Amino acid sequence: MMMEKYLRLLRVHHWVKNILVIAAASCSGEMFSGGKFLSLAMGFVVFCMTASAVYITNDIRDVNRDRLHPEKSRRPIASGEVPVKPAVILAVILAAGALSLSAYVSGAAATVIPATYIAVNIAYSMGLKNIPILDIAILVSGFIMRLLYGAIITGTEISHWLYLCVMSAAFYLALGKRRNELRLNKDTREVLGFYPESFLDKNMYVSLALANVFYALWTVDEGTAARYNSRYMVFTVPVVFMISIKYSLDVERNSSGDPAEVLFSDKVLMTMCTVYLAGMFSILYL
Repeated sequence: MMMEKYLRLLRVHHWVKNILVIAAASCSGEMFSGGKFLSLAMGFVVFCMTASAVYITNDIRDVNRDRLHPEKSRRPIASGEVPVKPAVILAVILAAGALSLSAYVSGAAATVIPATYIAVNIAYSMGLKNIPILDIAILVSGFIMRLLYGAIITGTEISHWLYLCVMSAAFYLALGKRRNELRLNKDTREVLGFYPESFLDKNMYVSLALANVFYALWTVDEGTAARYNSRYMVFTVPVVFMISIKYSLDVERNSSGDPAEVLFSDKVLMTMCTVYLAGMFSILYL
């Protein structure tokens, strides 16, 4: 029981976002060469620890507002299952451990990224989350930093189209999260008072359209085709489009809009993502 509440405090199911750490290297077709796989595994662990430290910090700062939220009120700190003091200690241990592991595995230069992630998110918790647009940009920056970190620790070049695709998809996810928070209870976040639902709604789907376009351009780009020696990448476009439609359908229902919770609450969506990843692996490595 004690282990279960601390796993919920760490938000283990949110670690799925850290798959972006391996995105650049895996999409390069070189994930298993030159010791990159071990570096990526360690990088994944670094960002899992980093993200959990940030989640705990946010939960401590937002405890009073979380108690007003229909879902967040069940979080370990908001519900009183985990006292604040041990939560603070755990967050410090995780942050220090993540930075130490990163420095050991990939050096000081790469460690700047998880350190920046922690600093930006502390600033977010301290007040930047109340500034409209900036709050969304900070959420997006977390996805971008994961992508960049994986590229740096493996020495992988990121395609411009892939970078733009991830950025646009991240904006869609962040805007969707805010839109559904507004629908559930606008009193849970001060910044929600600045956002008309129609504004969030329109920009969500602009971002989603751009993400699909950028992904398609990445698959048909001559540089992409030359690097992977494959013309089959373009056939993954309909699959990605169907995944985005299914995710959008889930978000339009009674959902918090949190990406990890949307994914794990829908077995069909999880299956579609698994099929896509298996197809990409086959194209790139088999």
